Amino acid sequence: MPTPQATSAPTPITWKASAPEAERGVLLDTGPLVALLTASDAHHRRCVDALASLSPPLLTCWQVLTEAAWLLRKQYRPLDRLAEAHAAGVFHILPLDGDSLVAIADIMRRHESIGLQFADAALVHLAERENIRTVFTTDRRDFSIVRLKRNRALKLIPDLQ
Repeated sequence: MPTPQATSAPTPITWKASAPEAERGVLLDTGPLVALLTASDAHHRRCVDALASLSPPLLTCWQVLTEAAWLLRKQYRPLDRLAEAHAAGVFHILPLDGDSLVAIADIMRRHESIGLQFADAALVHLAERENIRTVFTTDRRDFSIVRLKRNRALKLIPDLQ
């Protein structure tokens, strides 16, 4: 039986509603999800604090969960930890169907110069489809450049300054 690796205890989840984010939801990217589950992550404290100001559930997709599972793979039972966060109401998985693939490929072509990755493009597609303007992300390189239709910028949280 493998010895459990030292990981953070489950982060206590406390929520309070915040203004516009509570109305339409907040998209959850890979970075904060990994940071919330990893006490040693450089963004852990900042993401825990940001999570406390948001209304559940955050919205994400399977592409983000796949990235998170890969990044957490050396931790003890990472899929169990992701499943526990889901069961606790931290996030909800939005569906993407076959038609979404065409839209996501179009987003990747529009942002080809920055090398936008599949999971990020899927979140951009969900932002456009669901009319969500806020992304919980630590990825400033891509999400600060990406524009939605009609040249709308995304609001990025937490503040990493």
